[in-house]
Parts: sequence; structure tokens; C-alpha cells
Amino acid sequence: MKNINIREAVIEDSALILHFVRELARYEKAEHEVIATQADIEKSIFGKESTVHALICEGESAPIGFAVYFFNYSTWQGKNGLYLEDLYVSPEHRGSGAGKALLKYLAKIAVSKNCGRFEWSVLDWNEPAIKFYESIGAKPKSEWVGYQLAGEALTDFSKSYPVIWKHKVEEGAV
Repeated sequence: MKNINIREAVIEDSALILHFVRELARYEKAEHEVIATQADIEKSIFGKESTVHALICEGESAPIGFAVYFFNYSTWQGKNGLYLEDLYVSPEHRGSGAGKALLKYLAKIAVSKNCGRFEWSVLDWNEPAIKFYESIGAKPKSEWVGYQLAGEALTDFSKSYPVIWKHKVEEGAV
């Protein structure tokens, strides 16, 4: 594809972003886990206090993919990093260079912001993505295993602290 355009997403892209999120979840066999609404996307990506950014990838003037990212921090490097939360290109446009264009765009953002690293995660069964990432020079992390608290486990754990801690959190002291 000759004409790939990448642009910053705007709030009017919220429905499109949610559409791509659902396509990605379907590909990852987890569509049932998507609970986000268009209003959630509007608030979390484009809201006043958002720390999240999104890109729209267009080919021949039509949206064909997206990326969502944010900046994290490395105490060891003393620098921010860029974390790619999601990157998705519609199946009919894979192999067009759109994914590589999105990654290059994000790498340029990371370099321009003096980030010490650019990182993301990939499902261990997603061989096409793994091969693609390795073809551009990305290396898998070793020794580190990702963990997360979500849903009821997160809520339960947050309530397990003493009342004084809860009080500080509610007052914004933390």
C-alpha cells in the first residue's frame, strides 16, 4: 500500500477505536472480555486527565488500524519509556506495511521524547506478530513474568488495607 497516513486520534474517532478494540479482542479470542463503551473510550483517551494517546492508521483515505500508547517510567534508566498497549491492523490490510509504519511512528515519538525504551507485550501463541516484531529487531524479554490485578480481585485487594490507608487514598494524599 503506497499511501499510509498516521494521525493522532481525536474524540470523534472514539467509535472507530472501540471497533478496532473489538476486532483485536476477537482475533485474540477474548471478545467477551471487552466491556469498554464509546463513552469509556472518550473519557479514558480524550478526557481532561487522560495520560493515554491514540493513533489512527489510514490507507487510501480509509481507517485500517490503530495504536494506543502511554508513557511509563524506568527508575533504572531515570527516563520515561513508551508502552504500546494495543496495535491492530485489519486482516485485509496486513502485509501492507501499516503495522511497521505504526511502529516506526511510535519509535519516532519515543526518540523525540527521549524515552529509554519502547516496549509492548504479545500473546505467546501469536506467531505472526512475534516473527514480525523479531524481524524489526525487537527482542523478547526474559526472566520477567507479567502480573495483573483486575476486576473483583483488584477491588478486594484494595479494601484489604487498614482504614487509615483507605482514608488517605480517599482524601487524595496518595
